[in-house]
Amino acid sequence: MDLSNIYTQLIMEHNNSTRNKRHLEEIDRVEKGHNPSCGDEIQLEIKFDGDYIRDAAFTGTGCAISQASTSIMIDLIKGKRKAEALELVNTFISMIKKDITDDEELEKLEDALIFKNISNMPARVKCAVLAWHTLNEAIKSE
Repeated sequence: MDLSNIYTQLIMEHNNSTRNKRHLEEIDRVEKGHNPSCGDEIQLEIKFDGDYIRDAAFTGTGCAISQASTSIMIDLIKGKRKAEALELVNTFISMIKKDITDDEELEKLEDALIFKNISNMPARVKCAVLAWHTLNEAIKSE
């Protein structure tokens, strides 16, 4: 199996999964994100425990890229400090813009690395970054 098939499989797995696509029972912060060019809409729900992200989930509709990116991001930020989550947002956005290309620095993105070359598909960039911008707003306005 080649790498592109693995990437496609991971995107479809997260797109179809309901593990992170749900409502939280306890919510401290809700932030909505919208991508008018594709029609993607998400509502990100976060439960904090002091300075930590205890849980996160989302609801919404959109293409497989936006839904998978949101789910992968949620897996990555659970249990992290807010500052760590913001650092991951900055790293992800910098990876998409190709400002960061060092593989060692990008390793912390784990499965989100599958979007590394999304900038080669300009129409899909906004889909991939929607959740990350939404998380950034949610934490900064908290």
